[in-house]
Amino acid sequence: MTEIAEPHEPWWMTGVIYQIYPRSFSDSNADGIGDLRGIEQRLGYLESLGVDAIWLSPIFPSPMADFGYDVADYTGVDPLFGTLDDLDTLIAAVHARGMKLILDYVPNHSSSQHPWFLESRSSRNNPKRDWYIWRDPAPGGGVPNNWISDFGGSSWEWDEATGQYYLHAFLKEQPDLNWRNPEVRAAMIEVLRFWLDRGVDGFRMDVLWHIIKAQGLPDNPINPDYHYGMGQRDEVLQTNSTDQPEVHEIAAEMRRLADSYAGDRVLIGEIYLPTPKLMEYYGTAEAPEVQQPFNFQLIGFPWTAPGLAKLISEYDAAIPPFGWPNWVLGNHDRPRIADRVGEAQARIAAMLLLTLRGAPTVYYGDELGIGRVEIPPDRVQDPAELRQPGIGLNRDPVRTPMPWDGTPNAGFTSGEPWLPLNADWKTRNVAAQIDAPGSMLTLYRRLLALRRTHPALSLGDWRLSPCEGDVLAYERQHADDRLLIVLNLGARPQRVAAPAWAVGGTVMLSTLDSAPMLNGDTLTLHPNEGLIIAPKAA
Repeated sequence: MTEIAEPHEPWWMTGVIYQIYPRSFSDSNADGIGDLRGIEQRLGYLESLGVDAIWLSPIFPSPMADFGYDVADYTGVDPLFGTLDDLDTLIAAVHARGMKLILDYVPNHSSSQHPWFLESRSSRNNPKRDWYIWRDPAPGGGVPNNWISDFGGSSWEWDEATGQYYLHAFLKEQPDLNWRNPEVRAAMIEVLRFWLDRGVDGFRMDVLWHIIKAQGLPDNPINPDYHYGMGQRDEVLQTNSTDQPEVHEIAAEMRRLADSYAGDRVLIGEIYLPTPKLMEYYGTAEAPEVQQPFNFQLIGFPWTAPGLAKLISEYDAAIPPFGWPNWVLGNHDRPRIADRVGEAQARIAAMLLLTLRGAPTVYYGDELGIGRVEIPPDRVQDPAELRQPGIGLNRDPVRTPMPWDGTPNAGFTSGEPWLPLNADWKTRNVAAQIDAPGSMLTLYRRLLALRRTHPALSLGDWRLSPCEGDVLAYERQHADDRLLIVLNLGARPQRVAAPAWAVGGTVMLSTLDSAPMLNGDTLTLHPNEGLIIAPKAA
């Protein structure tokens, strides 16, 4: 009799991803910049933390105009980070510990030093001229249209030698590839194949919604809601420079390639779009696209219980039947959660992230509660800040070195760190928190352990519970496993009517490690407290 294999849920549904900014995680060679061997040396920490996969921001050869997001070779490793052999060794070491490894993939643009662009720029007749987007000046002179770079200024750069402009959605050192050219598309698909063949478990796909532009490159509409304090990019709406219908066919092709490999390879799309548009990047049941169109709604959203209840409910309801939600609190581009909401509420945010329905991504250092890090003007590295200083675009504060212990330079390096450490690194570091019962790191470890033992958290349904004021409450349930999560988003005690099934239940975890206050069916939460409650044992 043939044994029928039990269906399994792919790892990217139940697992937790941990984003590493490689420059800032761990330095093995004393140059002040993190590297692949440094990451390998810290795998024991990541395994004990309880994450399932690590995602590396770009490690490819690059002039570092945008710290790796200007790729000069899609199939190599920059010497700053090590060698291709080092990456192969890291992949094997990650797999040996039962974890997965995800690479960043930068499809919208290359470096201006990439051999493809050097050829394209060499003459109008070069075979690779059409691999990038070149245009003549507008009638009467000047740039071809009104598109604005995400880093400020026009998206067009004049090339004196060939008498045309080339398009760059970001820095002029990051020319946009022409994905309407079949040769470009084939070459970039082969990049994915190269890494999949080496055992990479998936890709986070940088600015995926940017890669196709509207035919004819018409002007973008003027933004009627633009006001002082916004970046220059927001003077126009990116209607014609992003999110074109043709991108979905390309994303579906990428998904078909990933699905042709064993091991549930994952595609994660960086897509800063609101919920209705974001859902389109799941594709359809017949032609699926990325498994995780990144859901950034918790980043920057007003931290109120009614607002979050509405946001979560609408997002969860919008997920297609074949899709799966995902959540993030921060990344290498946006302010850290402890900076945005304070350390007390950052504990609530951790419980929220790791108990919602869907796949969570944790940003390195958030498990320590790192807040805002001040960067002196003479230490600023970020090109976004250097081009538009003082308007809040500096990403350096969220890319600072990981503090490992209380030794010089927090154990990150024996050299000079490329960016300053968090000011409280002597007390806010892994060694100081790892065995401390009330630390942020201990809270993360306990939450991650609960996810592994409770299918209600990793796979269960999500239902909003009645709540008011500063309280957000919801149930998670999978078969007989049922949990109630109650979060006080305020700084005053709150009273909550517990559902009948939770009365007399067991508090599995408190963000404050405090004794629960239960009087009959009324639960009183301490200020800034979150609870996970299981039913009373039968």
